[in-house]
Amino acid sequence: MPIAESRRSGLRSSALLCVLCLGLYLPGLTTIPPLDRDEARFAQATRQMLQTGDFLRIRFQDEARNKKPAGIYWLQAASVAVFSTADSTAMWPYRLPSLLGAIGAVLLTFAFGRALLRAGPEPAAAQRIAGLAAVLLASAFGLVAEAHIAKTDAMLLAAVVAGQGALGLAYVRGRAGAHVPASVALAFWVAEAVAVLLKGPVAPALALLTAAVLSIADRDMRWLRNLRPLAGLALAALLIAPWVVALQMASEGHFLGESLREDLLAKLLGPQEAHGAPPFYYLLLCFATFWPGSVLIVPAIARAWGRHDMPVERFLLAWIVPAWIFLELVPTKLPHYALPLYPALALLAGSALAQGWETGRNSWIGLLDIAARVLWAIVTLVLAAALIVLPLRFGNLLPPGAVVGALALVGLGAALLRVRGRPVASGGLLAGLSLVLAASAGLSVLPGLDRLWLSRSVAAMVARNPPPRSMPVVAVGYSEPSLVFLLGGTVRLLSPPAAAEALAEGGDALVAGREEAMFRQALAARGLVAKSLDRVPGTDYSNGQRMVLTLYAVEPG
Repeated sequence: MPIAESRRSGLRSSALLCVLCLGLYLPGLTTIPPLDRDEARFAQATRQMLQTGDFLRIRFQDEARNKKPAGIYWLQAASVAVFSTADSTAMWPYRLPSLLGAIGAVLLTFAFGRALLRAGPEPAAAQRIAGLAAVLLASAFGLVAEAHIAKTDAMLLAAVVAGQGALGLAYVRGRAGAHVPASVALAFWVAEAVAVLLKGPVAPALALLTAAVLSIADRDMRWLRNLRPLAGLALAALLIAPWVVALQMASEGHFLGESLREDLLAKLLGPQEAHGAPPFYYLLLCFATFWPGSVLIVPAIARAWGRHDMPVERFLLAWIVPAWIFLELVPTKLPHYALPLYPALALLAGSALAQGWETGRNSWIGLLDIAARVLWAIVTLVLAAALIVLPLRFGNLLPPGAVVGALALVGLGAALLRVRGRPVASGGLLAGLSLVLAASAGLSVLPGLDRLWLSRSVAAMVARNPPPRSMPVVAVGYSEPSLVFLLGGTVRLLSPPAAAEALAEGGDALVAGREEAMFRQALAARGLVAKSLDRVPGTDYSNGQRMVLTLYAVEPG
């Protein structure tokens, strides 16, 4: 294909991928309230940066947040400064960097995937495989979710794809004896520096593990010279060091210690914040988080392993397998930790789909594939059922869009299982499944779950009963970060005795039902009385507790 035609084809594909991403990531972006607990903490800390003008000290109310670098806060602050104000409770400006990061990860998967495959033995199929891989990544349930959440991981994924893509080009072209331009090395080191500013050593550790496995397997490290390691390390240090020094000084020397010792090391040594799970957690979970592309997991891995001597497949396996094993062994487990491995998995799945590769029904691989399809079908049915059950359980009515979406998921899922070997039809059905779920959940189901969005209901209740003299509300027994964000950051989270003391001269208190008796006792001991103004029932999904929150006006008796 001529170079000019290839560029036009690449631009057309990129434009179509952008349209797909917007169709997947925009529904619900403006209507889903702030999520507990990480998203609301990130958003409130960013708001406080804008309010104080201090972009180095990361704080949630009075609590220092030195566990993560400041990169994502700066991006969120820039988005809010351009599209909103710090006083607004609109969440979409805080989520915009995540949406852009997710789109960037998809486009970079397409671009680097195409470049990698053109350097391999099947250059003619590069465009089709890379396009299918990008569709699979864009449609992955885990990435669709992260694109809607104002935190680090979607933007980090874009940096990981850029870094790993450049690493792959250095390896594949190096193995072929082809020239590796300096721009590849530059892209690698800049991407690693950006990733460090977003989430510390995650991306460099992944790159180091990938490079080490390839070098050991090949018994050859010479290809690493293509990355210009001395100059690259100097460039990365130049990009990272000023910000690290500034953050360390602003936090009075606590930033590095807390981020490395209390966050990273704690997760490696034990389950942090009760986020523990046994090995094979990520393997089973990926049928949901990589859905709908998870239907291709067995053909993808089986085909790649059968071609593990090929440079492209060898690199992608080195990207996935060692890191996956490491994640399965680490005690602290969260669903998004495996997200940086999904671009490589998408490329392997796209290759298997594009080549029409089948596992065979009688082999042990064929049996594994059948088991995987059954698991995939179960996940599809669970997602369809959730569209119906959630509104019935936590909403006030069953929206028609939920019913249509559930039926469409079942129908499209059944069709996909029948035509999985046809690349174009399968790619369209995979994208269609994810689009149906995103539209149904984001537009019809999630915004209407009033009994699940307790903080949103409380904010509306406080707006109907504004506190006297604009005094901050005191919250007792309910301390979710989303409440802090939606009440403008001024709410005080106190115990019953401390709340009674803070309300000595009157004010409003939000009290969870299980704390009411103790709260009233503390008020009576200080000669205070409480008058019920309003109440909202619901479920705190962070801990699964059902509760009733009552707003009281407290006055001297």
